[in-house]
Amino acid sequence: MTDAQTLEPVCILGAGNMGTAIIRGLIGARTLPAEKIFASDADEAKLSSLKRDYSIGTTNDNLELVRACPIVILCVKPQTIRKVLAEIAPAITEKHLVISIAAGVTIETLESSLGSAPRVIRTMPNTPAVALAAVTAVAKGSKATLSDLGMACRLFESIGRVVEVDESLIDAVTGLSGSGPAYVLLAIEALADGGVRMGLPRPTALLLAAQTVFGTAKMVLESGEHPAKLRDAVTSPGGTTIAGLCALEAHAVRSGFIEAVKAATTRSIELGQLAARSAQTGNVKP
Repeated sequence: MTDAQTLEPVCILGAGNMGTAIIRGLIGARTLPAEKIFASDADEAKLSSLKRDYSIGTTNDNLELVRACPIVILCVKPQTIRKVLAEIAPAITEKHLVISIAAGVTIETLESSLGSAPRVIRTMPNTPAVALAAVTAVAKGSKATLSDLGMACRLFESIGRVVEVDESLIDAVTGLSGSGPAYVLLAIEALADGGVRMGLPRPTALLLAAQTVFGTAKMVLESGEHPAKLRDAVTSPGGTTIAGLCALEAHAVRSGFIEAVKAATTRSIELGQLAARSAQTGNVKP
């Protein structure tokens, strides 16, 4: 791997929760030194906080950063992506690697909005990035190289795990891991509510629920075993766990999660179509 000191400067356009998480990860993992990280945002208070907490360069001028940094990470929301792309397009050259986290915004939309020679990587991280425990899917644009893909992987490994996928699967990634934290948070809340119903104090119930989800996920990742095998290991004949599982199946919890992923994937596709029309006409906003 390339030494951190030899990596090109990176600018992050949009210093919201995800942009801040990336900055924190890059510095914490020593992927890049603070002096090679720059951020822009319309919110001056956010920029002041980032400068104070991480000693990075900040500005509210996107063009200034793009002209100075070969690697551009777009951390803006899908509904504002068209405006930002139009703003920075005059400064994008063949030397730039543009990485986008905008949900539903396709590589084709990004490339067509950035001129004749954009090298684009589309990504889909998720909100556990704030705890440096994200999972990020990355997909290579038509003009991006394998080296570009490797660079994107290295940058996002600073906030968690990375998987490489074909862009055709990004919407499914969005429906599963992009929106997935909300499903898991709902499950944690419901488990805690169940504990409270059975007499546990709220703080104790919430701790038990959250740690159980965390520990179980860690067990799946570290063991490499299928979840069904691990579940069977704690499901004794006639015991408490099988009674609880039967109640979940009776309430169609499994199919509910499947339908949630399907609905979120469908919405991601719709957002991509709206963003594409916005880029073409300038009249439609996602």
